[in-house]
Amino acid sequence: MRARLASLLGFLAVAGLTPAAAQDFTTLKGHGGPVMGLDVHDVTGQVATASFDNSVGLWEDRTPRWMDGHEAAVITVRFLDERMAMSGGDDFDVILWNLESGASTRLEGHQGKVAELRLSPDGQTIASASWDGSIGLWPRSGGSGTFLKGHGAGVSDLAFSPDGTRLYSSSADGTIRVWNLNAPEDKPRVIVDQGFGVNRLILAPDETWLAYGAVDGVTRVVAPETGETLRDFSLDRRPILSMAYHEGTAQLAVGDGHGFIMMIDTAEWRIMRDFRAMRQGPVWALDFSPDGRRIYAGGIEDVAFAWPVALLDEFEPVGGATRSFLRDPEDMPNGERQFMRKCSICHALTPPPSRKAGPTLYGLFGRRAGAVEGYPYSETLAGSDIVWSDDTIDALFDLGPDHYIPGSKMPMQRITAAADRRDLVEFLRVASTAKKETDQ
Repeated sequence: MRARLASLLGFLAVAGLTPAAAQDFTTLKGHGGPVMGLDVHDVTGQVATASFDNSVGLWEDRTPRWMDGHEAAVITVRFLDERMAMSGGDDFDVILWNLESGASTRLEGHQGKVAELRLSPDGQTIASASWDGSIGLWPRSGGSGTFLKGHGAGVSDLAFSPDGTRLYSSSADGTIRVWNLNAPEDKPRVIVDQGFGVNRLILAPDETWLAYGAVDGVTRVVAPETGETLRDFSLDRRPILSMAYHEGTAQLAVGDGHGFIMMIDTAEWRIMRDFRAMRQGPVWALDFSPDGRRIYAGGIEDVAFAWPVALLDEFEPVGGATRSFLRDPEDMPNGERQFMRKCSICHALTPPPSRKAGPTLYGLFGRRAGAVEGYPYSETLAGSDIVWSDDTIDALFDLGPDHYIPGSKMPMQRITAAADRRDLVEFLRVASTAKKETDQ
């Protein structure tokens, strides 16, 4: 036993991983869907996560407390201070959360998903970026918002100037614009016209540079005043989906659709590390610990991960290569393939409770729609007289949920081929019943 322990310690030492450092790798498990956003409080180190399962997770060490209030996937979450947070999502709403009481205040007015939220330097104004092409400006205390319009497509990210008088915005229209908040009625100035959609922005704390990441994989640093390119870190990976900056250590982290995290030293403007973080799928969210020694990330998995920055090169990519919705479709029967494509991210086949965005399909056949206890159905489904059967499931995907059950939360999707719908029904009949019988 001692020999095995000595061997293990020797391996960790050779690899550069002390036992304490190895333990610095962290997983935050509990969500029922992909982790779309995350934020680390810059003083307390507390982590908040936003998920496709419609919830915000507030983590004490590795134990989550759930904040449920959104009616669709949550895309972003940001701390306001130690007692308050804000989140936005696919339900078009911004929610302010009291982290002590769990009470929430809803800010309504956008007509598209809320992609990002930022707090002004004085802490009094919340800015929201929406796919409806507008930027919302809201009093932190709550109340009605005002909306800035000028982009030709969805707004993806925002950054306040240090003095709070200017707001930078990026958009799917390929531009980065700067708004004069002292005269919000003025037309915004275009400083970058990238051509491809710009997903992420990071503004230097002293406003000497602006970094951005785009759909085509471009990762550039420009002068905020002129848009002149200062540095270019574009690699052959796309799209750029996430960015984070830590001022104390001058580290800029960039996450992409191939699962890599690129770490840039902004003091010397060089790539420090280029780390394959995710085995499958994108890096949708990034943030640093308060001391800059750890990097947190979220992606297609229902887990948030954190690595010690100094040891990134020593870790294998995380995530399961055999995740149900990441398996090779050719390895599945057609009915299972339809389920994985259309249903699996939102619905489980296991007994309740489930933290997925939709109710479990366990024991589906013969069950009245809207009948899973504890799931917050829309009024349409909660009062429905539909009973799930071969015919009703077929009709759901033949017509599409938006036509078969108008007003439900189910996303708009159809399975047009009758044979594919038939195979899905047969798969569900076996999968949900088999699990139910096993449980008896």
